[in-house]
Amino acid sequence: MATLGKPQRQHRISKLLEEQPISSQAQLVELLAADGVVATQVTVSRDLEELGAVKVRIPGGTMAYAIPEHAKARSAPDDHLRRVMGEFVVEVAHSANLVVLRTPPGSAHVVGSALDRAGLPDILGTVAGDDTLILVCAEHAGGAAVAADLAGLAGL
Repeated sequence: MATLGKPQRQHRISKLLEEQPISSQAQLVELLAADGVVATQVTVSRDLEELGAVKVRIPGGTMAYAIPEHAKARSAPDDHLRRVMGEFVVEVAHSANLVVLRTPPGSAHVVGSALDRAGLPDILGTVAGDDTLILVCAEHAGGAAVAADLAGLAGL
């Protein structure tokens, strides 16, 4: 049995909900345990809420958990990203399809994680150091436009 971190556990929960109908949190705890993952009902309840899972009626009339498409597309709430950007980003620069974000020492990974979770379509990926992030932007978007959007989010 393994105790996974929250992201890994929530990923497993999402996969289980996609693969089969799950009607209760207890059933989900059992399925996770069968998969070698330790999780309590309370933890599963919080995970389902954070994932945006809702109970829906499935063919046959029974209820089962599902994650709506709009909840899947929004991995991190906009207000969370805005708060992280406003709190940690101190400078935004760009070049071609790259954006460079500067943060206080030790904070770049926090901003990088929030950006990765937000799933912004114009950002292909992030690389975080100690106080600097490099974002690779989609060619069609360009660094200047993405930098302007992120500077706005950061209140700069």
